[in-house]
Amino acid sequence: MFLFGHNQISQSQADRIAKNVLRHQPLIDLHVDLPVVLRYRYHNDLFKTDYDGPLSGHVDLERLQKGGSGGFFSIAFAPCPKDSPKGDEDEEERNRLFLQPSNSVRDTLEQIDITHQLVAQYSDQIASATSPKDILHNFKNGKINHLIGVEGAHLLGNSLGTLRTFYDLGARYLTLTHTCHNAFADTSGSSENEAAKPLHGGLSAYGKRLIREMNRLGMIVDVSHTSDDTTKQAIVHSEAPVVFTHSGARTINNHTRNVPDEILELVSEKSGRDAVIGIPALPSFVAIEPERQTVQTVADHVEHIAKVAGKSRVAIGSDFDGFLQEPISGLEDVSKYSNLLSELASRGWTQAELKGLVSGNFLRVFGKIESIGKAHSRKGTKADTKPWNARTDLGLT
Repeated sequence: MFLFGHNQISQSQADRIAKNVLRHQPLIDLHVDLPVVLRYRYHNDLFKTDYDGPLSGHVDLERLQKGGSGGFFSIAFAPCPKDSPKGDEDEEERNRLFLQPSNSVRDTLEQIDITHQLVAQYSDQIASATSPKDILHNFKNGKINHLIGVEGAHLLGNSLGTLRTFYDLGARYLTLTHTCHNAFADTSGSSENEAAKPLHGGLSAYGKRLIREMNRLGMIVDVSHTSDDTTKQAIVHSEAPVVFTHSGARTINNHTRNVPDEILELVSEKSGRDAVIGIPALPSFVAIEPERQTVQTVADHVEHIAKVAGKSRVAIGSDFDGFLQEPISGLEDVSKYSNLLSELASRGWTQAELKGLVSGNFLRVFGKIESIGKAHSRKGTKADTKPWNARTDLGLT
């Protein structure tokens, strides 16, 4: 176990620091799978749910308010296709597999819609946000921010036009892969810590075009779930900072979904490249051993990333509602965020540093990404409308 020194302050002092941080800085969780719960347990039928609480899973308004949440990215997700390539196909076979019809675009649109419907139905308590300015405005007015992220470029139907449509509907990040390779990039592998055999060797040529288009839009490039080669190439290729929305430290827990030190160093304060890493609360990402699946170990992840990359590089990306395992002890749901802040305060983290963790660091990076998109808009950079050259429906092959 990675050990850190603790300051001698009382638990009550640490708790006061945590509560004061949450009163003055919006806690923005970078990854919450609430739409997945609403889809699979409630069939997207808000007449059958009570978002006020209690709601099945880790998230509802009652617990968000209790936990001092300032909001979260509400994730649009659909599973990888059953015939996803495994890394041993030739190019012709790969293209055929990527082009199998699916309902992924429809399902993603429905999950984006369910977040909009929640905001409409509970507008007295929550509000949509698509920018750092929106986040701060909503927090100042006592509203819990609901932002939208899309988890996996397999959900694009191999179309940059779909990406732009998702952006126009409010999505502000795209995870380049989920647990399968896609036409754009290689995945790290399954959530069960099974590494995937490389397919493209990182980003494909089309993946590089995808990142350029995301930079043009001012859309966040999320490299959680991607292979190490994909991540390294995305960091170099992206004009804007990348974000790891829900990835821990591989040194603390040797899981393919966590970030190795060599990549943390690429985006460290010393490197000059900006980024943030959202620390998850998904038990298997935190620790293999059940007895170490605790809020203290989550804090170890935070501290290790801070040690290697800098305290300005850490954020929170719980993955709440995205797992069925017994939750982390002390970080069981969105009502328990303050326990992590208290633990870090007891280790000497200042209020300013904790404000960075809960959203200050992310807002800085989000602002840079947005600024790059605005710069492209001012320059009149044109959208990439050239279709993927493996599309068969457009008569290209």
